[in-house]
Amino acid sequence: MTRTASLQRNTTETQIELSLDLDGEGRADVETGVGFFDHMLTLLAKHAVIDLRLRAAGDRHVDDHHTVEDVGICLGQAVREALGDKAGIARYGQATLPMEETLASAAVDLGGRAYFVYNVAMPSPKIGQFDSELVADFWQAFAANALCNLHLALHYGRNGHHAAEGLFKAAARALRAAWRIDPRIEGVPSTKGVL
Repeated sequence: MTRTASLQRNTTETQIELSLDLDGEGRADVETGVGFFDHMLTLLAKHAVIDLRLRAAGDRHVDDHHTVEDVGICLGQAVREALGDKAGIARYGQATLPMEETLASAAVDLGGRAYFVYNVAMPSPKIGQFDSELVADFWQAFAANALCNLHLALHYGRNGHHAAEGLFKAAARALRAAWRIDPRIEGVPSTKGVL
């Protein structure tokens, strides 16, 4: 069974092409025009152990918001498509990890309902030229389109780069745990019989 997806999104604000393989090797080929965001997506692929190819062009003369949010929409849709009926997945995943002085956590349920909780006070409004509030916007868009519950928390930290990186890595590892195939599970992991 291949768990892959490819899609395109073309609007007046962004043009996006994305393909992924949930059972990849952690390879990323990412170009969004937003340097820090490319860094986050590359480490997301590495720690989730997915293969991700992404090309995004957006109205960056306005700001980076539409590009970042629309990539979140596309990645969420692609994950949902790649998971198919979700037979055999673990469904839940969680990770807490340190990033230098920062401690971040993520918990996810791929149960088919969208909910996003962001218990994060970013230590700085900017990370270089990147608006740190876009971290929340990306993950909100992802959760809404992947149809998952996603909870992110920043326990502490003083460096914005470390905070964002910790959150992306924690989310990647929680997702990896949630969509892994458990050979002991027959069908979907729900008493409803469907996710």
